[in-house]
Amino acid sequence: MTILPNAAQTLLRDIDTINPVMPFLRQERIPHIWCPSCGIGTTVNCFTRALTESGMDLDQIAIVSGIGCTGRVAGYMNLDSFHTTHGRAIPFATGLKLANPKLKVVVYSGDGDLTAIGGNHFMHAARRNMDLMVVCVNNFTYGMTGGQVAPTTPIGAKQTTMPFGNYEQPLNLPFLADACGAVYVARWTVFHVRQLAKAMQEGLKKKGFVFIEALSPCPTLYSRRNKRGDGIDELKNYKQNSIVKHGADTKEVALTFDGKIVVGKFVDRERPTWLDAMNDHFTQTLGSKYSTYEG
Repeated sequence: MTILPNAAQTLLRDIDTINPVMPFLRQERIPHIWCPSCGIGTTVNCFTRALTESGMDLDQIAIVSGIGCTGRVAGYMNLDSFHTTHGRAIPFATGLKLANPKLKVVVYSGDGDLTAIGGNHFMHAARRNMDLMVVCVNNFTYGMTGGQVAPTTPIGAKQTTMPFGNYEQPLNLPFLADACGAVYVARWTVFHVRQLAKAMQEGLKKKGFVFIEALSPCPTLYSRRNKRGDGIDELKNYKQNSIVKHGADTKEVALTFDGKIVVGKFVDRERPTWLDAMNDHFTQTLGSKYSTYEG
C-alpha cells in the first residue's frame, strides 16, 4: 500500500473540503443515481459555477424538475426545490413565479419530460414569455425508463421501442423555442463546460423565457445500443463535430445521428414578460382602478 506524505494527505483533505460544488448540494443525498460517464452531473457542475459567478442571493432562487434522470437534479440541489410530476415542471414553475415574482425560477429537466408529455407547457410558456430559465439536458432517450424513443431521438438511432432504427422526425429544440418566442436560446454540450456555465449565468440574469439545451451522453442506454462507446467517446465526438455559430438561424441547427453539432448562443432579444404585459395592459385599460401586481 502506498503511503502518501503528510503534506499530500493534508492537500487531499483540503481539496475535499473546499470543493466549490459541494455547498450547492444536499450532501445527505449523495451518492447520486447517475451512471458513470453520464453528463448530467457535468451540467450540475456548470450550474453551480453559474450560481457562484452570478452573485445572486440563493434564497431568491428556486429550482423545479420533472420526472426522469435529469429530474433528480432538483432533489440534489441545496436550494428551494420542487420535484414535480411528469411533464409538469413548467406549470409548477409558472405558479411559483407568479406567486412570488421576486424569485428567479429555474426549470431543470430532460428532453422527454420537457418536450414530450411537457411539450404543450413548454410551447405556451415560451409564447407567453414567462420569466423562467429552462435547462434541458438532451440525451436523446428516456434514460430512466429503459431507452425508449424520445422526441429528440435522431433518425436512424436504435432504441428499445425502435430496435431497427428511429424513423420519426425529431424536434429541433432551439428552433421550437425560438419560434414560440423565447428571448434567449442557446445550445452547448457537456464538453463545452465553460460556455455552458456562461450561458447559464447569462440566463439567470435574463428576464423572460430562457432556453438552454445541454447535449449529454447516456452511456448506459443510448450510446451502448447505438455502439457509440462510453461517455468519454461521446465527449470526443462533441469535441470533433461541434461547430460554434453564434446567432445561427435556428431552422438550420437540427441534429442528426452522425452529423455536425451546431452550438452557440442563437437568440438574445428583449420583449415584455407575461407579468409585465399583464400589468401594462390593465394599467392602460383600468387606469387608477388597477394596482400593479407584484406578488
